[in-house]
Amino acid sequence: MNKQQIDESIKKISTDIINEFGDMANVTLVGIQTRGVEIAKRIKKLLELHGGNEIKMGTLDITFYRDDLATRGVIPAIKDTIIEFNITKKIVILVDDVIFTGRTTKAALETLMSFGRPQIIRLAVLVDRGNRELPIQPDYCGIKINTKLNDKVKVRLKETDGIEDTVLYCTE
Repeated sequence: MNKQQIDESIKKISTDIINEFGDMANVTLVGIQTRGVEIAKRIKKLLELHGGNEIKMGTLDITFYRDDLATRGVIPAIKDTIIEFNITKKIVILVDDVIFTGRTTKAALETLMSFGRPQIIRLAVLVDRGNRELPIQPDYCGIKINTKLNDKVKVRLKETDGIEDTVLYCTE
């Protein structure tokens, strides 16, 4: 995907959220560190243009909730978790760049629930690459591609990587 395709995908995701909920008054966004946060910021801008009101947004670091922390072999960099609003009875759109096995989303859900009990949680991802290990599916998706387990999908964003927005798919 190039920058234009990424922008179109984020616009599609935003439109799907608007179509489902209409009124944005109860909608909040939580981006999963790192690139999910940047995608959530872009969705936030589009939702605010539609509704005219500020959308509350938080960031989530799922590092300590990962079930593979002991087997990863490297010490992960800890990022900020900042949710400065009450998520109880809110519609929370959890945002990530890529969904693969579903384990990151599971960890994000566990982390998120320590902040309250939302009315609804929806998952928005830029790329769904399949190969789920858990019964977790995105509610909003920019693009779906079929990959093999050892393939790589890399999202690069200007804000996090200093290069033009791209999604790269690398086969084994």
